[in-house]
Amino acid sequence: MQPFIEFVSNNMILALVWVGLFVALMATIIKQKSAAYTVLSPNQATALVNHENGAFLDIRAKDDFKTGHITGSLHILPSEIKASNFGELEKFKQNPIVLVCKSGQTTPEYANLLVKAGFEKVNILKDGLISWNEANLPLVRKKKKK
Repeated sequence: MQPFIEFVSNNMILALVWVGLFVALMATIIKQKSAAYTVLSPNQATALVNHENGAFLDIRAKDDFKTGHITGSLHILPSEIKASNFGELEKFKQNPIVLVCKSGQTTPEYANLLVKAGFEKVNILKDGLISWNEANLPLVRKKKKK
């Protein structure tokens, strides 16, 4: 115990950095465990959508959606979610929804908005389309005109 106390007193900044990292890690873990949505791998998301009549919901820009998206996915802009303009998505309030973006960084915000709007089974695709591509799963790509 004495060497530990000596180390901390001699390296206060380093010790504070380690404490800060530990607190940040614990906050992240607690936030994930208490979130109203579930984070799914591409295989888990595919199984959920196929077996429970769910839907993939792509929230990327229109141009990004056209260049490649998951088969059967619905497209909605983040601004429409913020404005509670769900359109055809209303019929999925009791069904599983898997939110998809490019990297998985923007989906938690919109997942929380969907939960607040009454959607019961909201999920996000871990690491977005990046993980989908890494799993070598297919995308629908718009054919280029000749």
